[in-house]
Amino acid sequence: MDFETAYSKFKEKHKKARHGESLRRLTEGHGHGEKLLLQNIWWPAFQNFDNLYPEYEVSDFKDGTRFLDYAFLLNYVMLDIECDGFNPHAKEISRTKFSDNLMRQNHLILDGWKVLRFSYDDVVERPRMCQQVLQQFMGKWITVKKGDQVASLSAEERDILRMALRRGRIVRPGDICHLLAVENQKARKLLQSLYRKQLVTPSGKGIDRIFSYRLAESVTSDDLGL
Repeated sequence: MDFETAYSKFKEKHKKARHGESLRRLTEGHGHGEKLLLQNIWWPAFQNFDNLYPEYEVSDFKDGTRFLDYAFLLNYVMLDIECDGFNPHAKEISRTKFSDNLMRQNHLILDGWKVLRFSYDDVVERPRMCQQVLQQFMGKWITVKKGDQVASLSAEERDILRMALRRGRIVRPGDICHLLAVENQKARKLLQSLYRKQLVTPSGKGIDRIFSYRLAESVTSDDLGL
């Protein structure tokens, strides 16, 4: 499924579950920057919108409500993801408003939320860096039993992981082409699938194009039956 189709279904799903101010906020307040964050960062990293909620309403520390750009909710993890545009008039904000904004985030954290903020410029110009930040967050805070996950992989994916173990935990698309007798595009799709499952991570300093991947440290030879 392509991004535009998935995004439309994602937004319509949440619209049907909203009413009142929550629906108005999703309809009118969810704009270009919020969509771009998904298009440039979230979708390339995960290829789904599971456990993600746009314009998520939370209680304000002043007994009101506020809306988060996105909330990622899974088990005990609550993550607030924000896309912040550069406002040339920010310097004109009052001292009271500035302090209030900081205190709002402090109370959000005290309520158990974790917060990741991305500037609009980084979302547009440095999406790979932003993707890596999200991936690192998931690797640190989302508990996944690697052994169970490996057991559910396809034969091709398991062969790739075994090869990575034999080659110092590094694997490249060209290695997969030779191993499985497939085209480069197929090799990259397999690597991207393993990346979304948090079994490999990008290796090296490539930004626009990833040339190699490293096997996650938690994947062992025992998991792969070696």
